[in-house]
Amino acid sequence: MNLFSSRVLVVFAVWAGALSCQMTDLIFTERELVQSLKEYIEAEEMKLEAVKSWANKLDMLTHASTSDPEGFLAHPVNAYKLMKRLNTEWSELESLVLQDPSDGFISNMSVHRQYFPDEEDEKGAAKALMRLQDTYKLDSESFSKGKLPGVRYNAELTVDDCFDMGKLAYNEIDYYHSVLWMQQALRQMDLGEDAKTAKADILDYLSYSVYQMGDLPRAIELTRRLVAIDPSHQRAGANLHYFEQLLSKELRARGRSQQEPADERPIQLDTYERPKDYLPEREVYEALCRGEGVKMTQKRRSRLFCRYQDGNRSPRLLLKPMKEEDEWDSPHIVRFLEALSDEEIEKIKELAKPNLARATVRDPKTGVLTVAHYRVSKSAWLEGEDDPVIARVNQRIEDITGLSVDTAELLQVANYGVGGQYEPHYDFSRKDEPDAFKSLGTGNRVATFLNYMSDVEAGGATVFPDIGAAIWPRKGTAVFWYNLFKSGEGDYRTRHAACPVLVGSKWVSNKWIHERGQEFRRPCGLTEVD
Repeated sequence: MNLFSSRVLVVFAVWAGALSCQMTDLIFTERELVQSLKEYIEAEEMKLEAVKSWANKLDMLTHASTSDPEGFLAHPVNAYKLMKRLNTEWSELESLVLQDPSDGFISNMSVHRQYFPDEEDEKGAAKALMRLQDTYKLDSESFSKGKLPGVRYNAELTVDDCFDMGKLAYNEIDYYHSVLWMQQALRQMDLGEDAKTAKADILDYLSYSVYQMGDLPRAIELTRRLVAIDPSHQRAGANLHYFEQLLSKELRARGRSQQEPADERPIQLDTYERPKDYLPEREVYEALCRGEGVKMTQKRRSRLFCRYQDGNRSPRLLLKPMKEEDEWDSPHIVRFLEALSDEEIEKIKELAKPNLARATVRDPKTGVLTVAHYRVSKSAWLEGEDDPVIARVNQRIEDITGLSVDTAELLQVANYGVGGQYEPHYDFSRKDEPDAFKSLGTGNRVATFLNYMSDVEAGGATVFPDIGAAIWPRKGTAVFWYNLFKSGEGDYRTRHAACPVLVGSKWVSNKWIHERGQEFRRPCGLTEVD
């Protein structure tokens, strides 16, 4: 099918930190602190040079004076200068030594510290790496050694970095990722990389994590390595005895007397099975994010077309109709090309940036907005009165869709940073959460209009796990679908997700259109799924 532009689904398996706008600000903050630190070092060096000059001069002088004190003091000038030095010049030297050039640097640090990420932010960034690792099936070495095609700036993780990643996972009782990162730390250390972390500490965490994954032979082998390099380790001996007893018990239960040798193959992503979590369609969702399992058959593709859309002869679209492409046949998902200009995108981002905050979701029981671990992004809400550009975008959405935006929610602008995602969810309120939009008084979300405001180098697709669809961001385009059938019943096939961003920064803006005001624009259907 020939569309207005080529539709190539590319599977990206690369990663780089996707910077949100706040993180971009931190880059410049760190640059300013580096400059301040260099100025402090320069001041300290100047102070030290002055002190060294004093010391060298006085060293020569005292060497001469102490060799013949009486003869030295016989000269009246020497006597005078000794009095002057001890009364005045040593006091000046004392003042010089007491000067603290760090004041400016410390003051600068104090100003910026309020904007620094905290422990929770660091933990979130580490979890984002693990999320990308799982979603895009990237091994720890790919992250650690920067073996990632397509990235502009290479970055490597040290032994200490890998150890910290593994320790964080361990403390979260996530032994699967603890094994992967402790193994990478050990691999790099065995190859000769220097580190502050002791090998015994790595082996301690790794051996217990491997045991928790059910691999007793490997846990025993690793613990023996630990005992060999640190015989006095307080836990290693007891752990080794316990592991060996467990293995013997297992062997007797299976009617065997000899222990199987530990698997000597390096631990990889597929060595141990990742534990199941709360999301039933996790594997399908992640496969679609990688571009795998997309159910775009030839028969379905033959039902997809492109057309010019004039919004039922809207006067604003008659001279320049919108280019429309079918993305999926059922449920019908369309993409509009040139939905936003570059200038409009930059203006929307400019308006949103000062108000960006952690994105929220509506609690299905209370209807109250709250943050959730399965939605990781920053968002802001913009009104038509904020700027003519917002009013123009709202009007364009109404013209294109033929639906009233008078009862729609404000334009939500979202920025997905490091590993930013929104796991599978419904935009509409289900029957078990009748009060989700009650406070708005505008009915349910009948449709979603999603503007892509940036290209994304890798990742960041919008996927629909139930139907096997994947839609990739293209700057300036927008996708649209109905969340409800004409009967008002929810279309459960529209459950969708925003995949984690691997490389780049993803900007989108959402317009959720509600039922009220659509009575004559989209009349009710006669059947439940009409």
